[in-house]
Amino acid sequence: MPPMARRSRRDSSSSIGLGPAPRGIDAPPEDGPSRTARKRASDELQALGEQVAALPAGTIAALPLPERFADALAEAKRLKSFGARRRQAQYLGKLMRRLDEDALAAVRAAVSATRAPSARQTALLHRAEQVRDALLDSDAEIERWLAEAPQPTGVDASRLRALIREARSEAQSGRPGEAPRRGRAYREIFAIVRARLERV
Repeated sequence: MPPMARRSRRDSSSSIGLGPAPRGIDAPPEDGPSRTARKRASDELQALGEQVAALPAGTIAALPLPERFADALAEAKRLKSFGARRRQAQYLGKLMRRLDEDALAAVRAAVSATRAPSARQTALLHRAEQVRDALLDSDAEIERWLAEAPQPTGVDASRLRALIREARSEAQSGRPGEAPRRGRAYREIFAIVRARLERV
């Protein structure tokens, strides 16, 4: 009986289904967004869902949202525990991914509209800080500012000048190398400037 021919390992492995070959560096890229991009988009929608849940009930009611989404938002407002709120936020993110483009645009617009007053308030505070510092640095700036409104927010010029002298004195009273002291006068000047800017 003739000996059986031995099959090489190469021959035996060729008959085994090993699945598709691994992707190499020369392989064409997959269609669609990457996994990282999809995760980033998912996180953004979940955060947007949480922001929608924080909107006033009247604003939410005016949005073109499906009933299931509206119910989920109401539930998110009701929950108190951290774990439950976190799970509900994930559920909201899932529902957000099912909204059409028009509904998503309306949601983003509603969230942006609620942020606008906060942005204006931040800008006003920065402006008030700049004006206060300019008043403390320059007598000419004091005169210019008073000339625009001789009695800003009901405080007369002599009162404002007294506060500025006091704030300057406080700033110079610290030890060398220390940060300037910021006392009551410094804060009161800021309040005066801010009140005036709010009326403009």
